[in-house]
Amino acid sequence: MNQQSCVTIKGFYCQYQSKLVLLAPVIIHFPRTSSRMQSVQEFFSQSYDFPPEGFQVIDDELYFHNINIMELIETYKTPLRFTYMPLIGKKIREARLYFERAMLKVGYEGKYTYCYCTKSSHFKHVLAEVLKNEVQLETSSAFDLPMIASLYRSGNLDKDILVVCNGYKDLEYKQHIVDMLHDGFHNIMPILDNKEEFNFYQSELDVPANLGMRMATEEPPDFYFYTSRLGLREENIIDLYNSKIKDNKQFKVKMLHFFVHTGIRDSPYFWSELRRFVNLYCRFRKINPDLTMLDIGGGLPFRDSLEFEYDYEYVIEEIVRTIKSVCQEHEVPEPDILTEFGSFTVAESSGTLFRVLGKKQLNDREKWYMIDGSIISMLPDVWALNRRFLLMPINNWDAPYEKVIIGGMTCDSDDFYSQEAHVDSIFMPKSRKVQYMGFFHTGAYQEMLSGVGGLHHCLMPDPKHVLIDNNPDGSRNYRVLHEEQNSKQVLKILGYIN
Repeated sequence: MNQQSCVTIKGFYCQYQSKLVLLAPVIIHFPRTSSRMQSVQEFFSQSYDFPPEGFQVIDDELYFHNINIMELIETYKTPLRFTYMPLIGKKIREARLYFERAMLKVGYEGKYTYCYCTKSSHFKHVLAEVLKNEVQLETSSAFDLPMIASLYRSGNLDKDILVVCNGYKDLEYKQHIVDMLHDGFHNIMPILDNKEEFNFYQSELDVPANLGMRMATEEPPDFYFYTSRLGLREENIIDLYNSKIKDNKQFKVKMLHFFVHTGIRDSPYFWSELRRFVNLYCRFRKINPDLTMLDIGGGLPFRDSLEFEYDYEYVIEEIVRTIKSVCQEHEVPEPDILTEFGSFTVAESSGTLFRVLGKKQLNDREKWYMIDGSIISMLPDVWALNRRFLLMPINNWDAPYEKVIIGGMTCDSDDFYSQEAHVDSIFMPKSRKVQYMGFFHTGAYQEMLSGVGGLHHCLMPDPKHVLIDNNPDGSRNYRVLHEEQNSKQVLKILGYIN
């Protein structure tokens, strides 16, 4: 008998000559209960593939890529943002390897180009790290281009860099594109979002230019509207080329672009839109031999929970195989493939750390852990887009666990992180000791959405932000990017201090 279980006998009985007769005995095993409740570490190890890549629990404390997070907290306090710079290059190399392997496996004849989507994080330390990996860039607003000019002056890039200029462009954005082309950035490539945009370049540009055209994708069936607001209708793309661009020797349409709202997912919707896009490319390529590049956009997911599962190798191989297959059907050359990975590039490099200020039990089912910061102002993707993040305790891993809801310090009813946002229940150590927790893989969009150095909901201050890098000798270099915002800075913005 298994020593870990106890046994009871039940069965089915019938009445026979005033006696109960056991017809079919059934032996049922029940787990032997223990008086000791599982620790958080034991529970996570049994419930998930734990620890995920890059994490360790050593002596009751969490480590992130061999960084002792408790030591980081003891040095810089909470709330705290940190960014571990080497992970940015690591993600770029991973994506390149996936595409190179897929192209080799299926015999794909085009090349692969990695573009970084600047809107995920515009900070110079991020762009400088990205550019060390010989990537190209994708922009979405007017201020991106002066930023690129500044990176050129500081020696981080040269004028040969490919810059894919996306989005619906106001006058300032279009003028920056024209100015940089005139200044010798010959690979600045505006992606036409509408028919009128080309008229501006035609009237203002005095040098040759390569163009792209964006196809407006159909949105998924459960979305708010049917077609993306960005891009040209499929039937208008070739018409615009034939009527305005084909016979104009100054311009060449080199790229066709699309972006699926849900990102790159293994779903019937994504594969259907991809095939529609590649079919358009093939029809366009037959009348425009200058068309050689296919930009499939961004949206490659990153790890956002302990249950995260995504077969990168399979999905990317299937993308490459689909493009090759459709091109063979149409008998056109296979295009060079570009991607615009932003979140995938930078998200996993960062974390946001908090201390539990207090615990509140307001009914029999819900226990609140109140933190020394705000979900709504420091992790705005949670309430704006229902984004999940990898949430784990930093210390007390040997303590028993309990189900909790995370509450922020503002008075807003949306300032929380719960089972609904996190999909699964949230479990934290049940301990009398001071508790710390970390939201990991928060490096994309959070500061771009919440802002840095300005005003935030309920006047919550910006947290301190620390950059971590590796020195040549293997030691670590820590640098404070900016200190926690203080009340004088906030009062000055509000007009209380001159």
